[in-house]
Amino acid sequence: MIPTVVWGTGNVGRAAIRAVEAHPALRIAGVLVHNPDKVGRDAGDLGGLGHDLGVAATDDIDAVLATGPGAVVYAASGDIRPDEALADIVRAIRAGAVVVTPALYALYDQRNAPPEFRDPALAAIADGGGSLFVSGVDPGWGNDVLPLLISGLGTTVDVIRCQEIFDYSTYDQEDSVRYLVGMGQPMEYEPLMLAPTIPTMVWGGQVRLMARALGVELDEIRETMARRALDTTVSTRTMGEFEAGTQGAVRFEVQGIVEGEPRIVIEHVTRIHPSCAPDWPTPPDGDGAHRVIIEGRPRIEVTIEATDEGENRSAGGNATAVGRLVGAIDWLVDADPGLYDALDVPLRPAVGKLGRKQP
Repeated sequence: MIPTVVWGTGNVGRAAIRAVEAHPALRIAGVLVHNPDKVGRDAGDLGGLGHDLGVAATDDIDAVLATGPGAVVYAASGDIRPDEALADIVRAIRAGAVVVTPALYALYDQRNAPPEFRDPALAAIADGGGSLFVSGVDPGWGNDVLPLLISGLGTTVDVIRCQEIFDYSTYDQEDSVRYLVGMGQPMEYEPLMLAPTIPTMVWGGQVRLMARALGVELDEIRETMARRALDTTVSTRTMGEFEAGTQGAVRFEVQGIVEGEPRIVIEHVTRIHPSCAPDWPTPPDGDGAHRVIIEGRPRIEVTIEATDEGENRSAGGNATAVGRLVGAIDWLVDADPGLYDALDVPLRPAVGKLGRKQP
């Protein structure tokens, strides 16, 4: 079995522990944490498994990498610390590990990534013999392999639209919700994630990835942005109140323009409460969903709802994104060392998992 380290135990890391434990080809070999309160806690406890795995969390990075893990799931955030995340990931690759992560947006489309991200990763691969596969938590498969698969079912394709529609009150990361995205802030507040060019920085690589797979040339990538204020003050279960008049919903698109028209579109519709912007796209029910729409002949629409950690669809989206990454580890271990993207790494059936006891 492939000894696998989970680095970070937040929203993504919790799901990663469960995914590694459930995978028949992997075993948990270490858990790295930043929070001193988590040091010494068992991996099973941190992953919400309800039983111990006999692996205690540590903040000693050198000691963990010195054991020579076969793989590292890098689950620490790269949203506001991309340089630090890249340094951590390079460190793990130099130790010879296969690394899978959602943390480095720039490497979703690794062939066209900026050299300041691509070159250090390639140098570490050459030195250490490890590999790197980056895919998103939005989730990645919803903006690459799923729309591309479905596009092949059509006679003609006019537009590919990938949607994430979510109630952010279920997202267990208050600083990101309030400050990075701006929910509950005055409408004049400028959230970092919504600033011009930032959506393209995050999701543009996936647009380019789909264009490459479809064999089309992009004229450019454009952004659209809309924000709505709350009509009334609302109370959330995990983050308290969001006042009337503050930002309550966001809708933006990252558009791949082909021959002057938006043909490949990644759209996000997020709310802090269902009452805000009810005229915008909504999920079939509950907290949220991911949807792919192929406008063409025939018109094809696929909506996916995933739940985890109870009935939490935000956690379910994280879990499926993690499943894609963790499920690639054994394939990457068998492949040559290298820098991989979603078009390189196959999405495979759940071999060895059918009927396996839930972790």
